[in-house]
Amino acid sequence: MGWTIEGLRVVGFDKDIARLACATNNSRFREGDLVVLHRGNPQDENALHFDLFYDGETELEAGLIKGNPYFVNAQPDGWILDQDWFDSSPFYLSALDTVADSQRGRSIILPLLQGSLTPKVDFARYERAREFLNGTHLNESQRESVAQAYATDLLHLIQGPPGTGKTLMLAHLAQLLVQDGLRVFVTALTHRAIHNALNKIPKVDESIPVCKIGEERHVGDLLVPNFESFDQSRFGEKSGGYVVGATPFALQSQRLDNVEFDAVLFDEASQITLPLAIMGMLAGSKYIFIGDENQLPPITVLAAEEATQPSIFSFLAGRGQETTLNITYRLNDILTVWPSQTFYRNELKPSAEAATRRLNLSPEATRWDFVLDPTSPAVFLDLCHSNTTVRSRIEAEVICELVLSLLTREVAPEEIGVVVSYRAQSRLIRSLLRRILMDDDVTKRLVVDTVERMQGQEREVILVSFATASPRFAARMADFLFQPQRLNVAVTRPRSKLILVGSHHMLKADDYDPEHKETMDLLRDLIASCQHITVPNGDLS
Repeated sequence: MGWTIEGLRVVGFDKDIARLACATNNSRFREGDLVVLHRGNPQDENALHFDLFYDGETELEAGLIKGNPYFVNAQPDGWILDQDWFDSSPFYLSALDTVADSQRGRSIILPLLQGSLTPKVDFARYERAREFLNGTHLNESQRESVAQAYATDLLHLIQGPPGTGKTLMLAHLAQLLVQDGLRVFVTALTHRAIHNALNKIPKVDESIPVCKIGEERHVGDLLVPNFESFDQSRFGEKSGGYVVGATPFALQSQRLDNVEFDAVLFDEASQITLPLAIMGMLAGSKYIFIGDENQLPPITVLAAEEATQPSIFSFLAGRGQETTLNITYRLNDILTVWPSQTFYRNELKPSAEAATRRLNLSPEATRWDFVLDPTSPAVFLDLCHSNTTVRSRIEAEVICELVLSLLTREVAPEEIGVVVSYRAQSRLIRSLLRRILMDDDVTKRLVVDTVERMQGQEREVILVSFATASPRFAARMADFLFQPQRLNVAVTRPRSKLILVGSHHMLKADDYDPEHKETMDLLRDLIASCQHITVPNGDLS
């Protein structure tokens, strides 16, 4: 099923980082997965538990979570890597017990969720915020959202379409709250989202005390101090306001146990389930949810099967306590049209600077220049292949040639992203890129990942590989492959160029299942909004 790698050899073990090598890797693993290294029994007490940092096909790196490296050094060959797991249910159950038994849970959280408690806006605070924000570079929708969130006594939702400056807005909101001496907790589902929010706050006001509470191995791109526990931060001794970031799970551990906050800011709230939100809400008495219900919903793994769950954002949306950001600083004028019309009531507009942005290419000519043409920001490249399912070598080879052409024309590797629906296609593309480029530094700077992993990111150029060209298989996978939120996330990652690579055969899925006509019509509409280029089987001869 793709959830194991056999015959692993431990190449090195330094500072809790294991370097592993294997002859063949057809697994579904990806960076960030929890894995267990063992010699035949994943429940063996000598098994080592890791966080997978890097998957380079035959070379892998993983950070040790639990286990004794002595056993690895003593026997470097013959190891097996399996999928590991983290049982979060005790955290959820503890939070649910607390919300049912505590005063805050019974008088604030549950009534808010049930709709029997209505938030109120303090208009004096609203006016004070508006006056302060007039001196910032925020646009009108951002200023209104910050002011409303600042002035509410209990709850506010901020709908933030792609590229609308949600993180900058969150930083200004935190600034206002800290100026009032409030203790602010910033949380999200992923460490990356928490880091993005915390890193932005000192850029708005470097005098704000801000830190993250969590394990050192998750520091990554964090630019503010990180502490293993709240006590180590000494923030509890501060007399004024401050900002602390952490996952909701940290609140249920000794890291932040019994630490009280005044306001809780949830970033990427469309990814947070109700139980996880409750976990965060128990830490404070005022809640701001920032998200986009038109992006991917939460994914929960139950009995090894992935299932979507309702988010706290979609659960609370539509009750009147919300504002919407309407200026995107990412998408240019052409790339804004389809998502704006399809998901945002035609209200999403590009900023003046973003509207005119076009792909900047150096003069060198390549054989794919007709696809890279900056005057066509959105392109559907129809390779006309058929019968592929979760991987397509033709698409992978064309994607690699397009990436090579972009690099030749001096587009930086970190400005190129490849979005795929299936990890099998991601693995194939990355394997081909390593073979073609023969430069690990360039390969690592390129991003090739699934839609789920690309949410929240942006690049100058995004290439999308559908892989599926069998209409019968597309009909079976339509609810997943062509889910509206997935399409929205995929096509709103680029700043200046979107290249969809696929086959027109996938558009016939509703011939096999008429129930998917609405979904397929959405995909047809997306493709119709792009310049259509046909290159059968990628053959330019």
